[in-house]
Amino acid sequence: MTRLPFDLGPPLGHRANFGLIVLRTDETIEHEARQVLQGDGVAHYVSRIPCETEVTMDALARMEAELPRSAALLPATHPYDVVGYGCTSGATRIGPDKVAAGVRAGIDARAVTDPLTATIAACRALGITRLGFVTPYLPEVSDAMRAALTAAGLEIAGFGSMEEPSDERVARIEAHSLRAAILSVAAQAPCDAVFLACTNLRALPIIAETEAELGKPVLTSNQALLWHMMVLAGLPTELLPFGALMRAGG
Repeated sequence: MTRLPFDLGPPLGHRANFGLIVLRTDETIEHEARQVLQGDGVAHYVSRIPCETEVTMDALARMEAELPRSAALLPATHPYDVVGYGCTSGATRIGPDKVAAGVRAGIDARAVTDPLTATIAACRALGITRLGFVTPYLPEVSDAMRAALTAAGLEIAGFGSMEEPSDERVARIEAHSLRAAILSVAAQAPCDAVFLACTNLRALPIIAETEAELGKPVLTSNQALLWHMMVLAGLPTELLPFGALMRAGG
């Protein structure tokens, strides 16, 4: 047998190395992340976190203990520029600071973000203060998220929810239903933008067309999270075709 020589090149993510922690039940965010976290020298790696199918405040709280173990399953050869925790309601229940601490207990990450933190950053980048708010959640979860957004200085001008407890069913809500929900909530009262919460909603493809009809920005959990990850890593987003947020910069 001949031992063959070889050379080592730079890591795949030599421009930006991303980690993404995804709920066991989430069928959407990985597909949408592949459309955003891409480019030469950009890598993203995914780990799953155990969770329950029914989205309740108690179930969301139980994810906190799993964060270090899930983060530790990401490849650890190189440090991460940004690790995103892909759960809007989970970040609301656990709290962004505890989410970041849990992730960093399992993996070396320069920055950690989540959809709640990212949405607040997106609103600031776009100058949004009055928000239309759409969720698929049960009232207890929606109420907690409304309180978190209000505490961040955002006024909830209009609100509506599908009140669907099953994350598996949330992943199958049709695009036309999401669009109708956004337009309905926007019509309730004057607002600067509409935020569609939940990483399991298949909303990335409808953002631009709904914005064109609405005449104002549309934010979604995945869009905001992935935008924030790009911004935190110092990567440009202006050419990505996923709404006004992508042109907002950091």
